[in-house]
Amino acid sequence: MTDLEKQKQFIEMRAKGMSYQKIANEIGVPNSTLINWGKKFSMEISNAHALELEVLQDEFYLLKERRIKLFGEKLKTISEEIEKRDLSDINTEKLFDLFFKMYKLLEKEAVEAKYFSEDEIEETNELASLTSTKGL
Repeated sequence: MTDLEKQKQFIEMRAKGMSYQKIANEIGVPNSTLINWGKKFSMEISNAHALELEVLQDEFYLLKERRIKLFGEKLKTISEEIEKRDLSDINTEKLFDLFFKMYKLLEKEAVEAKYFSEDEIEETNELASLTSTKGL
């Protein structure tokens, strides 16, 4: 395995929270080198860790988009069931209660969409381009 491959594997392993010692044992690189790599690749490790967390959050419905979809689907299912019910049925009251609770959950997840004009996008891209060329 080349140094570049080892560094890549190191970044992935650190992003998953593995200890330096465990990584050292697995890829055969001394702890001192791994510590230096940790400093050198701290941003890459941080990005990879953020991606790992995002996958977990998505899996367990912690991302806003997934919650909105989940609550919306449940609200739709409850609404469809209410439509089938005879309103004199006692259980309908509980179903309405569930509907309103689900509606409130969905309402909490609502966000105002923010749109950018072409000028704002162009200005942001120009600023990002200037910043990247100056090494900031």
